[in-house]
Amino acid sequence: MLDLKSIRDNPDRAREYLNRRGPGYDLQPLLDLTAEVQQLETARSQLQARSNEIGKAVGQKIQSGSDPKGAEIAAMKDEGNFLKAQIGGMDPQVKALEEQLRDRLLQLPNLPDKSTPVGKDETENVEVRRWGNEYLPDPSAASLPHWEIGRKLGILDTERAVKVAQSRFVSLVGAGAALERALINFMLDRQIAAGYVEVIPPVLINSAALTGTGQLPKFAEESFQCRDDDLWLAPTAEVPVTNLYREEILNAAQLPIRHCAYTPCFRREAGSYGKDTKGLIRLHQFNKVELVKLVHPETSATEHETLVHDAEAILQALKLPYRVLELCSGDLGFSAAKCFDLEVWLPSSGSYREISSCSNFKDFQARRARIRFKEPGKKGTQFVHTLNGSGLAIGRTMAAVLENYQRADGTVAVPEVLQPYLGRETL
Repeated sequence: MLDLKSIRDNPDRAREYLNRRGPGYDLQPLLDLTAEVQQLETARSQLQARSNEIGKAVGQKIQSGSDPKGAEIAAMKDEGNFLKAQIGGMDPQVKALEEQLRDRLLQLPNLPDKSTPVGKDETENVEVRRWGNEYLPDPSAASLPHWEIGRKLGILDTERAVKVAQSRFVSLVGAGAALERALINFMLDRQIAAGYVEVIPPVLINSAALTGTGQLPKFAEESFQCRDDDLWLAPTAEVPVTNLYREEILNAAQLPIRHCAYTPCFRREAGSYGKDTKGLIRLHQFNKVELVKLVHPETSATEHETLVHDAEAILQALKLPYRVLELCSGDLGFSAAKCFDLEVWLPSSGSYREISSCSNFKDFQARRARIRFKEPGKKGTQFVHTLNGSGLAIGRTMAAVLENYQRADGTVAVPEVLQPYLGRETL
């Protein structure tokens, strides 16, 4: 959530940065509501001051000898009671306006960081670097898509998964299940060694958690909701792990907090029908290892760079070619101020596909979830900065392994770092 005071004090700056995301963000209704709340609060304060003044005057009159039951005191008390009734009548108005104000704030995305490239959409993202050109497969060799490789090996079954659920679900069988589990364990082991503390969070989460990280109220249609409870299936471990600290005031000495978590993730993929209907790229249920950080504002830029490096380290260890993109302002996620995407090479399509988004949300999520910290010797509290990134999406990593390590004889070589986990060199 954006800082209302900053918007009120400098609306032109807020408009400028929101417009970098694209057209359609009108701050005027928010500013009008803010002015209305301020006017009501000013009027209420004036009435309260007058009420206090009358109460004090009544006491002074009685002390100086006036009859407590006399006409003068009665008139003063009547005026005081009238003022109290007026003040009481204003409270519901102020509360209703404040709720409207919060609702409007919750609909506004984060402001892009000043260093985020300005652009209208994904076509204007900036390529930062590429890695692993020496590991690119021979382009002259036949290159099957991963779903055909999986079908031929008997490790990926979509037909039976559709029978159990619906389209965009998959079952992994035999070596496919083992490869998925190996990737999860390998990624967790690497991130724990890099300093992250593992968490297994709930994957059924409440509305407050989704609101805290920015999925609600704007993107309710993208998540699966349990019909009879205030519970949703987690779209990513970012949501439950970040919200473990919701409504808390941390000590500065606790920062940075770095967590890694493996969870199944669930997304409706609303609006994506017809895209990536085959394989492991865009499923309703998928596994992911997530990296989450809560950090001091002064270190968040450095922590963001480290987060990207930690996600890249997995691809490098697997020797999978990839590139890093810095997202432009028009392609940023709702809550992000700055974001780098990692895209892995898929030979069958001859293109790079997203496998991780590493975002710095600054204090946007922390304001919504009220996650603060206190420094010794300083008055008040500050909001932490939150960051997260996939480390990595398991299904997409499996797809990249199958395609980049396929052999002409129909087998798939197992990346060296996964061989201890799988106990084999070939699928």
